[in-house]
Amino acid sequence: MAFGASSSRESINKKFASYAARLVPDADIDLLDLNDFEMPIFSIDRERESGYPDLAQKFKEYIKKADGIIISFAEHNGSYTAAYKNIYDWVSRIERSVWLDKPMLLLATSPGGRGAKTVLGMATNSYTRANKNTVTSFSLPFFKQNFSLEQGIIDSELSELFNQQLKIFLDAL
Repeated sequence: MAFGASSSRESINKKFASYAARLVPDADIDLLDLNDFEMPIFSIDRERESGYPDLAQKFKEYIKKADGIIISFAEHNGSYTAAYKNIYDWVSRIERSVWLDKPMLLLATSPGGRGAKTVLGMATNSYTRANKNTVTSFSLPFFKQNFSLEQGIIDSELSELFNQQLKIFLDAL
């Protein structure tokens, strides 16, 4: 299972997650689009009144059937995107263990030089504590300069660092 944690139709994080997923040998990839999981803003009152949205249940089913999870985080004002956070909030109510101890490759990229490191750090810290399995991460700065759809990561040092994290993830599958 892979997705960019953004609702942008042209999400660079969805492109990055897709690239990473294609590097998993012999895998059937469910590449999700967060726009397919748009649901009401989470609130405890809404949960009490209506229960869990069907789309939250559907997202959880993708997690359950996945052998591993790849997420590439977009950063909005130093945090998760509203679209991602809302899905996460709903899914976290269905079952305490959101990611079900699946191996995770957490990625982030941005047009700028920090490569969405703030949100990636938040996710890595949180998911490492909540997941008993392998959680590895990588940030790609300056997406347009360092990535092409044909070649992948262009910068050799960044490519080597990415491949190290990818190997850790693959070994955990």
